[in-house]
Amino acid sequence: MTNKTKILLIYTGGTIGMVKDYETGVLRPFRFEKIKERLPELSQLDSDIEHISFEPPIDSSDMNIEHWKRIAYSIEKNYHKFDGFVVLHGSDTMSYSASALSFMLENLAKPVIFTGSQLPIGDLRTDARENLITSIRLASLKENRKSVIQEVCLYFEYKLYRGNRTMKIDAENFQAFDSPNYPVLAESGVHLKVYKEYLKQTQEEEQLKIFTEFNPNVAFLKIFPNITESFLEGILNIPALEGVIMETFGSGNAPTSNWFLNTIEKAINRGVVIVNITQCMRGFVLPNKYEAGSHFENIGVINGKDITSEAAITKLMYLLGKGKNSKELKISYEKAIQGEMS
Repeated sequence: MTNKTKILLIYTGGTIGMVKDYETGVLRPFRFEKIKERLPELSQLDSDIEHISFEPPIDSSDMNIEHWKRIAYSIEKNYHKFDGFVVLHGSDTMSYSASALSFMLENLAKPVIFTGSQLPIGDLRTDARENLITSIRLASLKENRKSVIQEVCLYFEYKLYRGNRTMKIDAENFQAFDSPNYPVLAESGVHLKVYKEYLKQTQEEEQLKIFTEFNPNVAFLKIFPNITESFLEGILNIPALEGVIMETFGSGNAPTSNWFLNTIEKAINRGVVIVNITQCMRGFVLPNKYEAGSHFENIGVINGKDITSEAAITKLMYLLGKGKNSKELKISYEKAIQGEMS
């Protein structure tokens, strides 16, 4: 009998799973059954590693609800066979996927760690090697036979983050992600430091349930100076629209014109759910700080507090999919479900 932890790699696509053909310069998908030939360091890990791959691999720009379902079903199917899961994913939409899976995987008590890379796995200067090896190490951590990490996370460039607190901030550098409103969960340096006080802890282990009926009828509305009435009405009257993430200025501010507030209120009265989040990278929506914010509260706009755009839109899809009425949805949205807001 082995004491090794069992880790499942789920390769969805992205740069981390590519190798360069040095004759043509073209990137092609890497065959993960040969992973230990490419990364012999994996043999030093005290883990049995298996893999499954999306066929064909998905460019993360094409990621959608159906792909999130495939990841969730893969975890559900293998949940009792493995101690942890590492999802290899393109970096562009990784924060959206990590946020979505945090809501889909209800009662999760094992690590699901998203990672990827800015350079292909075969590149001389690749960041894929460290990101993959440390993600596997983190997914393998146990204390008293229980997983240390019991949530959906994202690991990139020496830092482990809560997945639904992240956003991609850089397309050029290796430090591509940040968690602006929540501390890092672990850091990799000479030693692997885990900050347990910030980890989500499952009090009683319940059976994993997955919820995949996300409602796609949602939109972003970014407020900008000189926004017009016709533009606002055009967005809020999109056929079949059921929910809007409204990105406002500063602490949740927007124009105070009567036409603006009336248009928002009409949409809410028609049943469109509107969530107010800040355009700022850091900080909270504080509805009573300025006049505009207090108007929003009076007409039923939901306070998104310090949630990221990525978590805001996926949480809205999730709660709309639950079929809650507007009052129930407002109460549910303004509470943290999976540690996504303060």
